[in-house]
Amino acid sequence: MGESSDSVSIDIDMVSFGEKECVVVKTSRGAISVCVCGDQEKPALITYPDVALNYMSCFQGLLYCPDAASLLLHNFCIYHIDAPGHELGADVISSDAPLLSVDDLADQVAEVLDYFGLKQVLCLGVTAGAYILTLFAMKYKERVLGLILVSPICRAPSWPEWVYNKILLNLLYFYGMCGVLKECLLQRYFSKEFRCGMHGSESDIIQACRRLLDERQSLNVVRFLQAVNERHDITEGLNKLQCKTLMFVGESSPFHAESAYMSTKMGRKKCALVEVQACGSLVTEEDPYAMLIPIEFFLMGLGYCRQPYFASSSSNGTNPASPASYSCITPELLSPESLGIKLKPIKTRMDIEI
Repeated sequence: MGESSDSVSIDIDMVSFGEKECVVVKTSRGAISVCVCGDQEKPALITYPDVALNYMSCFQGLLYCPDAASLLLHNFCIYHIDAPGHELGADVISSDAPLLSVDDLADQVAEVLDYFGLKQVLCLGVTAGAYILTLFAMKYKERVLGLILVSPICRAPSWPEWVYNKILLNLLYFYGMCGVLKECLLQRYFSKEFRCGMHGSESDIIQACRRLLDERQSLNVVRFLQAVNERHDITEGLNKLQCKTLMFVGESSPFHAESAYMSTKMGRKKCALVEVQACGSLVTEEDPYAMLIPIEFFLMGLGYCRQPYFASSSSNGTNPASPASYSCITPELLSPESLGIKLKPIKTRMDIEI
């Protein structure tokens, strides 16, 4: 989301997403919208948003960061996968269409990869989307290079969460995207301090999120939330994942304990957890700058590197830097105090020869 209330109507092509193509992919489990941003000759990064969000309302804040252009957009072609019926301008999914389970949604991701001819991808997901992509990584281990998960979940819903989600489902079914429901969803995404604002007024991001939620088809959100509320426990499969994982979670996130639990089950050799202070679940929007340096070191461990921001925006037309020419930021700049984050643990490997 942008810095002003007008940001909702901004064409993404005008900012930092580069060339964009939105494609409706017909899978064996129904049609799904995918927005492709960037050069498809580059390695693939796929994204999956949380409940009631689409790629714009979930990842726009992160990808609008100036440094994200040199960190992500120069290294990857980004394939934004929206949950069925969550794309902009979506029609109501027919009542005759079968309800999809979380396993169906994960298999649907695999069919999207097949459609674009993608053999291996890096994954970025938020909460429900993080669960879907983690499940996808378990079922298709050889196709996932790494996971970047924001406020992830891995267990079946607790009894309180299940009841709470049932209340939300009833509100959606009978009243649509009403004011009470939007407040519940905003509490899911953002910290209390961010929702209330420094001077008691809502931020532009919160206002934009409200408008974007108004655009969702309520019955389509019901389908996604129902699938998430019937998810199964995938804890036992976590230690069998072959890829490395970077997790982010806000201290004020209702999924903080779940994310911490998930990181301990994955182990320190394959997983790093970054706790972001004074932040809710949607770190990509509330505090995206806290994600950049951890992601940079994570990508270095996978063999990718940053295109220097000033070089990439200059007129000399230089190509993105190769791993051999990468210039590392000094460790003194990575203190938790300067970043406003707590790193726990920060053991992302950097298997790169400088």
